[in-house]
Amino acid sequence: MPPSVGEDRRVYAIGDVHGRADLLDALLGMIWQDDAARGPAKPILIFLGDLMNRGASSRAVIERVMALVGSGGDVRCLQGNHEELFIAAARGDIRVIPTFRRMGGEQTLESYGLAPDVFAVMTDQDIVDWMLHHVPRGHVDFLGALPDWTDVGDYLFVHAGIRPGIAIEAQKSSDLRWIRRDFLDHIGPHPHMVVHGHSISGDVDEQENRIGIDTGAYRSGRLTALGLQGAARWTLHTG
Repeated sequence: MPPSVGEDRRVYAIGDVHGRADLLDALLGMIWQDDAARGPAKPILIFLGDLMNRGASSRAVIERVMALVGSGGDVRCLQGNHEELFIAAARGDIRVIPTFRRMGGEQTLESYGLAPDVFAVMTDQDIVDWMLHHVPRGHVDFLGALPDWTDVGDYLFVHAGIRPGIAIEAQKSSDLRWIRRDFLDHIGPHPHMVVHGHSISGDVDEQENRIGIDTGAYRSGRLTALGLQGAARWTLHTG
């Protein structure tokens, strides 16, 4: 039998936003319209992580997701590898700054008020000091409390993927947030159908054992949501 989330639930999983608040707002509008058109069912919204870095509006994306999670509906957000870096840097861990620089941290800090062109001349210590004083602790605590996975029916939702052959409860956070080839190249079945982001593809990457929905929104303008109800699947895209 094909995997199912149950007929009474309608899930929308959203891929990596990467600071594109404009695309997120557009996609959420499409989701609400789609949900209304399909009739009664409990909506569940799942963000697969990587809310920030690279795009211009990371702070706005984080605040939008925080508001949705606090709205009283079933809205879930997972922690991705970019959240991991952001949290560590914002809590003063200077060791992650070289990676944070390479992975779009400049755009994120500018969304929090850092003047343009300053990031490149700041030392690693300057960056963690600036973040300690300018990134709201409520944002850091919200992101730090995000889980690594969630499930609905026969589907498992993670940011990057899972280590094949390991029970979900025994998976390492480093794999759930960072894994690529060992997961992507695995062709055998998993206990659940795995829905993930993290690894960019031009369109939805639908395989027998997984569905990848990171369509590179920050550079492509294409932010993707996977819709699920019962055994049915459909996709919504911006761009």
